[in-house]
Amino acid sequence: MALELKSECEKCGNEVGPDSEAFICSYECTFCVACTDEMRSVCPNCGGELVRRPRRRSE
Repeated sequence: MALELKSECEKCGNEVGPDSEAFICSYECTFCVACTDEMRSVCPNCGGELVRRPRRRSE
């Protein structure tokens, strides 16, 4: 099962494309770098750790 790479930060709405740096929790909640830093790498939805999302090349 592949990760669903969401295209925008769930907190601020900024774009996070497939080759952009973004962070996710185990439920695939997605956040930009700035919001992740602000939230101290803790997902506001589940309380889980936010980790760097793998990147995919743009098509």
